[in-house]
Amino acid sequence: MFVRFVFPPPSSGVVVTAMSVVSFASMANAGLSELRGKHMEYSKFWKQKQGRKKAVVVDSRRGMIVCYTPAFLAALLASSFPLTFPHENFRFFLLTSALSIHFFKRIFEVIFVHKYSGGMALDASILISLSYLISTATMIYAQHLSRDLPEPVMDLKYAGIALFFVGILGNFYHHYQLSKLRNEGEREYKIPKGGLFNLTLYAFSLAAGTALYLMGRSYSTRRWYISKFENFPSHVKALIPYIF
Repeated sequence: MFVRFVFPPPSSGVVVTAMSVVSFASMANAGLSELRGKHMEYSKFWKQKQGRKKAVVVDSRRGMIVCYTPAFLAALLASSFPLTFPHENFRFFLLTSALSIHFFKRIFEVIFVHKYSGGMALDASILISLSYLISTATMIYAQHLSRDLPEPVMDLKYAGIALFFVGILGNFYHHYQLSKLRNEGEREYKIPKGGLFNLTLYAFSLAAGTALYLMGRSYSTRRWYISKFENFPSHVKALIPYIF
């Protein structure tokens, strides 16, 4: 009964297709908004709209926890599939475990690694949280729909696992590098450096919608650094090393 509630019949790829289109469109729009200067109100870009009336503001640490926790709980529930979803396969377990690890890492970094100095608009936090939750649920549902499909001729599961851990460890390393830029009690922004920050501000994302958003966000971030720091290195690009 629980499985039928979570994955109501008839199972249909229409839902996944529709949510994929909505996700791509919304992320692309968010990226264009960043390019136009209409930023998601958190991090360094919150201060630019500090005078906005009736804005409910939370401190950045709490705001980011709100962003990640619902998606983490959804992935964690699904990753316990032997109990909750006994008919799912190993690929379902890999996907839900990867999502759980990813969002757990994010929450861990928010609590123990990142150093925050500002606030975050609550509506931005809720919007980001819903985006992560919907994307997570869509991926889990898509994997559920594919459980009876034949195994691919070329099995790339273990190559994918290796790439996932390279990516997540590399991401953690660069977030740790960011945390070391500020000494205790410091609140001002500094130019990122170390690792791939010597080449680009954001790592390239293969997810098309996310890539479009990060493209806009990273371009705006680079433009912000250039406006604030006269010594910002010109060879450090926004998204793709040496190119953009």
